[in-house]
Amino acid sequence: MSLAPELAGRTAIVTGAASGIGLACAEALRGAGARLVLLDRAAEVTDVARKLDGTGHVVDLSDRDAILGLDLDADILVNVAGVQHVSPVEDFPPEKFALVLALMLEAPFLLSRAVLPGMYERGWGRLIHLSSIHGLRASAYKSAYVSAKHGLEGLSKVLALEAGPKGVTSNTICPGYVRTPLVEKQIADQARSHGVPEDQVVEQIMLTQPAIKRLLEPSEVAAAALWLCSDAASFQNGTALVLDGGWSAR
Repeated sequence: MSLAPELAGRTAIVTGAASGIGLACAEALRGAGARLVLLDRAAEVTDVARKLDGTGHVVDLSDRDAILGLDLDADILVNVAGVQHVSPVEDFPPEKFALVLALMLEAPFLLSRAVLPGMYERGWGRLIHLSSIHGLRASAYKSAYVSAKHGLEGLSKVLALEAGPKGVTSNTICPGYVRTPLVEKQIADQARSHGVPEDQVVEQIMLTQPAIKRLLEPSEVAAAALWLCSDAASFQNGTALVLDGGWSAR
């Protein structure tokens, strides 16, 4: 079985593809030959799609009607889009909580629902959901994010049970902190919530748990997603591929 997938003739949808992990996944999948359909609320997704010979859609994936209005068909779905808000529960804005769950749990459900019929018809498919170590472990001040990622783990397992017999696998990838705009943007919130200076957040907050003291690179996460598309991963179903530097070993 090949560890390097040959995806010529396959179509891959990647969300959150304008930057960070989504962009890295799009580049890796294109490198393996896949045709790309890229989704992001940022207008830059159209430029990214053009450079990768794909199709880009500017869409707010927290908007249910916007998702239902898309005509989607793919062999591979990589759910990456996400946001973060750091705040104690008693101060956490309810509208922010709803937004995080809509984008990071309901959208993967709706997108999976949209592409599954075609995958079933072809007898092959890969559902890959970017979860997090926070899908397996909780952290203070991240009630919405942790809830969404725990829910995504459950959704992926249900999809694995339903889709596995039809040639479609569903798995999550659970990284620790990745060097992305999402992580960079939460440094100020982390500093305020934990009462530490911003220049000490990475060392004192983000890297206290992993045994490997560095941020993960987006390309490393993309390599894991690419492997899940390979023949060698055809029996990988309903699992969490953990890239946390030893965080969950504690």
